[in-house]
Amino acid sequence: MIGLGLLSIPNRLSSVGYSQWWFPILMGILATLTLIPMVRISSKYKDDNLFKIHEILLGKYLGKMINGLIVIFGIFFMAGVVERYLELVQIVVLPHRTLTAHIILFMLISIGIAKRGIKSIARFCIMTFFITSPMIFILGWAISESEITHLLPLFNFNSADLLKALKEAYMSMVGYELIMFYFPYIIHQQKVFKQATLGIWMNVFFYTAVSVVSVMHFSEWQLEKLVYPVLNLFKAVEFSFIERIDTIGLTLYIFLIFSTVSAYLWVLKEGVESIRSKKNPVYLYVIAAFISFIVYLPLSKTVQNYLYDNIFYFSYTFILWPILLCFLELIKSRKKKGTQ
Repeated sequence: MIGLGLLSIPNRLSSVGYSQWWFPILMGILATLTLIPMVRISSKYKDDNLFKIHEILLGKYLGKMINGLIVIFGIFFMAGVVERYLELVQIVVLPHRTLTAHIILFMLISIGIAKRGIKSIARFCIMTFFITSPMIFILGWAISESEITHLLPLFNFNSADLLKALKEAYMSMVGYELIMFYFPYIIHQQKVFKQATLGIWMNVFFYTAVSVVSVMHFSEWQLEKLVYPVLNLFKAVEFSFIERIDTIGLTLYIFLIFSTVSAYLWVLKEGVESIRSKKNPVYLYVIAAFISFIVYLPLSKTVQNYLYDNIFYFSYTFILWPILLCFLELIKSRKKKGTQ
């Protein structure tokens, strides 16, 4: 779940000002509630992923059509993630270099992780957690230059500000919906909801910690204008033997991007295989090529922001989609009982 959203969440919540520090808790509640229909529909079809469930509930042809739309959406979604991370690397770390070789190498490593299946991705995510989670201690340096009174007062915003903040920031929570794709591979499926909820609230802990320190450290103007304020928090760290800690932090951050991209690559491969009704590892390379091609397109910054932002917002529809599937499953099961 944690990707570029962690670096920008204080900026995305800036419409509610200093009250933003508790918003990750609200997003965690929403994520837990929307997790319920995901687990429920997956539990009804324990041996099938979401692509197969679509064919069961919607019919073969309509199901494959929906699966195709998910694949297309996923390709653009991943292109947005890769584009924005590499753009950030070019600005902060490699300002005088082109990123052609970096894009190719990035996609090859992601393919290598995804090629061995969901177990390989899970192991990489576990390793990534232990490599990157200690970066939370960097916030301690920023606290020493902060003002705790910024945390008050609460609720000094209106409903329009609330909706705007949720619209902009909730994309930082996206990722838990992938549970519907790897559910069949889980051994103790009866524990899925509890463990997935634990994962969501671990994510909320990191977002809340970053939001609290950002509110204490920055002015409201800075929260609104700095797109990646967390990188500025890194700059508060001072060591005599390290000149720029933000460069190190951004470099380590690539593990989180790898875990995101490799997971979605695997899901997209599963989607293509469900449409083609044929398993082939070559699909990974084809999907990666499409993602790289989109990243290479000479689009203006305005067009890129419009395209990627709308793709990210569309992911909210995907999170609510299991609610409709639960209703379809309920109707189908009642019709089946009536026929019997």
